Amino acid sequence: MVSVVVSPAADRRLRRARQATLLSLATGIWASLLLPAVGLTREPDRVRVALGAIGILAFAVTQTAVLYAAVTPWLDQRWRRRAQVGLAGVAVLTVPLVGPVAAGVWPTWAWLGASLIGIAPLLVRPPAALAVAAGVLLVAVGVAGWTGGSVVHHLAVTGGVGVAVAAVNGFQVWFWDLLVQARQGQAAQARLAAAEERLRFARDVHDVLGHSLTVIAVKAELAARLAPVDPERAGREATEVQRLAASALTEVRETVHGYRAVDLGEQLAAVAEVLRSCGVRCTVPPPPADLPQRVATELAAVLREAGTNVLRHSRADWCRIRIDRERDVVRMTVANDGADDRGPDAHSHGLRGLADRLAATGGELRVHREDSVFTLEATVPVIA
Repeated sequence: MVSVVVSPAADRRLRRARQATLLSLATGIWASLLLPAVGLTREPDRVRVALGAIGILAFAVTQTAVLYAAVTPWLDQRWRRRAQVGLAGVAVLTVPLVGPVAAGVWPTWAWLGASLIGIAPLLVRPPAALAVAAGVLLVAVGVAGWTGGSVVHHLAVTGGVGVAVAAVNGFQVWFWDLLVQARQGQAAQARLAAAEERLRFARDVHDVLGHSLTVIAVKAELAARLAPVDPERAGREATEVQRLAASALTEVRETVHGYRAVDLGEQLAAVAEVLRSCGVRCTVPPPPADLPQRVATELAAVLREAGTNVLRHSRADWCRIRIDRERDVVRMTVANDGADDRGPDAHSHGLRGLADRLAATGGELRVHREDSVFTLEATVPVIA
């Protein structure tokens, strides 16, 4: 089986979903800019216009940073806290900067208050978010009284619009979190399958060697004790130890051979299933029938490494695996569309090891990249 380590930042599907979520959240940021900007156009005092513009712009920048952090789970926690503290500080400053703008004519600060209520559920737990909303509403009432505006109008904008924005933002971020968790669950499932396979092999080896090594240890100890008093019997026991060791070695080799005698069709199906479970569309025609076991073993090793690379080192949407037999040569091609800008790593230990392994059997491993399509091609002679 193939193990996988998923990073949301390196996954094409998650990256697109994250971009869509950010774009949707950005509409709220534009609301926090454009609707308060209406107040700037209705303010005759140039000083207030300048101060209000500074406050609105600073609020929009810090709000953008907080929303970015909300859909970036791999972001450093310290950076996330700094963004939240920055938004809180700027929100306090907007009261004297933006509150007096278009006083009594347009509820300029009330729109910023709505944005604060809308973003609160993304930053704190529901009880704390309710406390933040209550505090923002109190500030809106205070600003209305200070500027001579309508308290009802300020509360309607701050509370009504704020709750609507909170509902939209909360749903978007909740859905994004579900996508991340589902992707991480797929990766964990693939890692668990690989771990179970390793444990199964370890149990088989333990069962094979456990009894034999125990008997060998007992007979070797007996031979050591008999050597001074009964050399002839000690020699027989030593001969028996040698026979048991040879027998155990044969059993281990047979066990390992059982694992090496792979069914290439099953290997193809297993790798394809892991790729599909991780969101990669996989096309795998059946392999040629009656391939020699030696060829199947070599191709299976290449297949496992190629599948691992697709999951670990690329951002693939699709993968095509094909095995063809051309007279005395079997050719396997693995292509995917997720090559990054760096292209294939010429110093990759996995690919280099496979190339050396195939070369020892007269085969060859080649890789190339064309645009975003990375192709691995392995050839193995039927008769070495």
